[in-house]
Amino acid sequence: MEEVPDSQPPASAHSIKDLQQSLQVPSLDHGLSKEEAAKRLKANGPNSIESHPTPKWLIFLRQFNNLIIYILIIAAILTTVIGDVTDTSVIVLVIIINAIIGYYQESNASDSLEKIKKMLAPEATVYRDGERLDIPSANLVVGDVVFLEAGDNVPADLRLVDIDNLTIQEAVLTGEANSVIKTTATLPADTPLADQSNIAFASTAVAGGSGIGIVVATGHHTEFGKISQAVSDVRKGRSPMMREIDGIGKGISYAIIAAAILLFIFGLVIGKYSLPVLALAIVTMVVGSMPEGLPATTSVILAMGVSNMAKKQHVIVKTLPAAETLGSVDVICTDKTGTLTKNEMTITTIVTPQATYDVSGTGYAPTGDFSMAGKVIDPAEHADLSALLTAGFEANDTELHQEDGRYVINGEPTDGSFLTAYYKAFKQEPANTERDLMPFDSNNRYMAKLAKCVDGQTRLFVKGSPDKILPLVATAHPDFDQDRYLKLTSQFSVQGQRVIAVAEKVVPNATTEITPELLSEGLDFLGITAIIDPPRESVITAIKQMRRAGVKVKMITGDHPETAIAIAKKLGLADSPEAVTGAQLAGLSDEKRRQLILNADVFARTTPKDKLTIVSVLQEAGNVTAMVGDGVNDAPALKKADVGVAMGQSGTDVAKDAADMVLTDDRFARMETAIAQGRRIYQNIKKSILFLLPTSFAEGLVIVFTILTQQEMPLRASQLLWINMVSAITIQFAFIFEPAEAGTMDRPPRKKNAAMMHKHDVFQIAYVAMLIAGIGLWAFDWLTANHLTDRTTASTMMVNMIVLGKIFYLFNIRTNTLALSKNLFSNPMAFAIIGIMLALQCFLTYVPFMQDIFQTAPMSWREWGLAILAGSIILIVTEIDKIIRIRRQRMRGHGAFRSVTKTQG
Repeated sequence: MEEVPDSQPPASAHSIKDLQQSLQVPSLDHGLSKEEAAKRLKANGPNSIESHPTPKWLIFLRQFNNLIIYILIIAAILTTVIGDVTDTSVIVLVIIINAIIGYYQESNASDSLEKIKKMLAPEATVYRDGERLDIPSANLVVGDVVFLEAGDNVPADLRLVDIDNLTIQEAVLTGEANSVIKTTATLPADTPLADQSNIAFASTAVAGGSGIGIVVATGHHTEFGKISQAVSDVRKGRSPMMREIDGIGKGISYAIIAAAILLFIFGLVIGKYSLPVLALAIVTMVVGSMPEGLPATTSVILAMGVSNMAKKQHVIVKTLPAAETLGSVDVICTDKTGTLTKNEMTITTIVTPQATYDVSGTGYAPTGDFSMAGKVIDPAEHADLSALLTAGFEANDTELHQEDGRYVINGEPTDGSFLTAYYKAFKQEPANTERDLMPFDSNNRYMAKLAKCVDGQTRLFVKGSPDKILPLVATAHPDFDQDRYLKLTSQFSVQGQRVIAVAEKVVPNATTEITPELLSEGLDFLGITAIIDPPRESVITAIKQMRRAGVKVKMITGDHPETAIAIAKKLGLADSPEAVTGAQLAGLSDEKRRQLILNADVFARTTPKDKLTIVSVLQEAGNVTAMVGDGVNDAPALKKADVGVAMGQSGTDVAKDAADMVLTDDRFARMETAIAQGRRIYQNIKKSILFLLPTSFAEGLVIVFTILTQQEMPLRASQLLWINMVSAITIQFAFIFEPAEAGTMDRPPRKKNAAMMHKHDVFQIAYVAMLIAGIGLWAFDWLTANHLTDRTTASTMMVNMIVLGKIFYLFNIRTNTLALSKNLFSNPMAFAIIGIMLALQCFLTYVPFMQDIFQTAPMSWREWGLAILAGSIILIVTEIDKIIRIRRQRMRGHGAFRSVTKTQG
């Protein structure tokens, strides 16, 4: 017997009788026979989520399968051949680091599936052959009759057939904060997942009551199984920047190898150089020109950014590329409950027949004030308010306590809000003695407590749905104005608030039991309360800032559309937020669905599949999308998004494993600082690329120009490799500490397919490379031709000219403003790194054994002066270029302003 196929109406739309017949269940008391259960288990397999993970060793080996790694391996072989152990070690280290990072990212997916598997209940209580048995949940089959009670995890998807005040906590699946009251009634076929009240879903938790259900889906066919399959199927693409860096690396590598081959052929043809000299020169040119430091610099900048986020912003980034991708995010899709809101129901307004009271403070922490007409009051001085708070406290079976410095509840969130409100007003519990308790009932929709009070009277305290409580009040008080309070209930509901009515009744002291007759005699009305899951205070400010930075925030929730829209307005999600439900999306054509997803601000009553669809459509439209969530239902979308973000405190393990980053303190506002950090990281990676490429090419051009002009080699291979190595371990890492450019969060994010390097960047790379190489070669030729110094000293001066050229160029590339401005000292670490580099150059120039290894000679003050002058030319030329660009940008800005003014006039 197989699960109900997706093409047929869902199990929630089948009557109990029809389902029992179609699944061939003899009777609910008898259940399946053991033989039939064994037969079905063999035919359909166990009730478990099976995964077929890729072996870890294969995942690791796969990281070496890309062109840039091949090029680096070749470079390592070449440096080994010419005997440069240091350079070989650096390149090999880069290869291994990249492989480890890639391995860590890819292996995370299987961890998510394992966490989902662990959430399945280990045992289930079933009826077979008329016996009630506890069996491993893996042995459940479709058609089994399962018994549920408080504290159980639901072992499979069940169509409920009998219930006794059954409530189930489904937040991990649907995002709904409150426990769901279950029914057995047949529902329409198009009922959304979050509203399927006659289904108990696998891995959700029974909060109260008991029930019996028929298994309608097991293993991968359950809603949780579908989530696990979605997590397994999702493949996250590489970040835009990493794809571009890969492209740059490939293009440069091809160009350098092609140039090396042509240059080698040219060298052989002219016959100027011996084969060993020519081969060594070509290898040196390849290694010198190859920006093998680029992956290392990128990784270190990302790693330092990730470290800063963890230490200062409470953000743990699990995959390095995600840190940079944050800077490109232009749409954030976020769960509501526990993310934008506290997932802590809070009473905000109390309306009694005498007055209306506002209550401040949010969450379960009992801090806040009561006010009336804007003036803070003492609740003890208002008998009507005191009576309502006491009744709400008494008609309650939830507990409020502190845990790790936070106030948490054990029970229903709505009941918890009454406990918090009471403790805001009074420090001590009422000294009443409980006589009887009527738990919340899904039919009555209220709960009641009978207590002997300190004033000697016996009272019945009741709270529940207004449509149930108000008629009971009208029974005792015919002139009671029900319509007024029903109208208020409707107004609060439209604002996204839940309304609970509170009443009491003085009963004879001999009363010891709550009976239907006692309630039917009527109640005395105390008032109504408006309750809301409040927005986090910091979220409103963060959303405002993100909108200014060009980042849209879209809310995805399992809540009712009216509740979701009310919260969206409070948060300032959009000027006029528009909402759409998952059911509405399902009934549209692909193009209409696409347009609705792109235009909507709020998605209500959504399923995990809806969340995945929303993220996918936004990505296909060219958006870089972040997904923020905490539940298992968020896992597929978290993995699919360009950046998946999970909550560290309230998030499930499944969500945290599927995500790229975790907000350790659950503050959505951290997204603002994380995006700003991501933009800073991108800026610094781009600066490091614009610095590394021309300075690396300059080393190769020295060899190219020399061979083309058929001159003797001005620099030895060891000297060029020294320049390469010293740069790799010092100056290029100055960008790690570079602060963000001014106005970073006042600009929209860069477009997904925008090129990292513009035409001017390419032009600057070319002329800076030629300038550094050209000045060095000209100085060498001039010094030796005029016999101003010997060749060894001239070579030493040329090495220092190239290094100093890099140092001066660093000051130009560090900032978009002029180098000699207030930004000059914004990065003190840059000066420390320059100091280290100059110390190494002095070590090379003056230490005897270094002179022997690298064929260098001491330099005089005059020679240092010439080297500094040559290096400063690079800064002067690039700063003149920058001044011209800044003026052109200003002129274009003024031109645009004049054009707009003329149009408006």
